[in-house]
Amino acid sequence: MSITTNEKAELQEIITTFANSYWDLIDAPAKAWLERGGAPETRGALIAAIEQADKECGSCGCDFDPLYKRALELKKLI
Repeated sequence: MSITTNEKAELQEIITTFANSYWDLIDAPAKAWLERGGAPETRGALIAAIEQADKECGSCGCDFDPLYKRALELKKLI
């Protein structure tokens, strides 16, 4: 399965949203990933943060709920 330009852009937008969330759990790893251009060494921390955020808050009804799930679907791009 190939990665599309739209998927890359969608992931970038989601991660940018996380970076601006003001929630330490998710914003710091998201900022690191963005600042380092998606560097491989930022991947594990970002995925772990998204998984934890989804676990803690993924069904509260906020706008972030579907973003966690979609980011995890796109994690092959991270």
